[in-house]
Amino acid sequence: MIEYVPIVESPCISVCVMDAESGWCIGCGRTLDEICRWGETDQTDRDTVMEELPARMERLEGKPI
Repeated sequence: MIEYVPIVESPCISVCVMDAESGWCIGCGRTLDEICRWGETDQTDRDTVMEELPARMERLEGKPI
């Protein structure tokens, strides 16, 4: 029997560079801890992080890499 693993929505855009000041990825806005636990955490935690990402990305916008 084949076991199907549900696809987990992710904000990752494959631009994995961490901003040293904020600790956020400049591609998706998540912290390393959030990225590492993304596949194992529950949907409520993922939803909470997803709600915070637009504000994080706005703060990162225009910062030099």
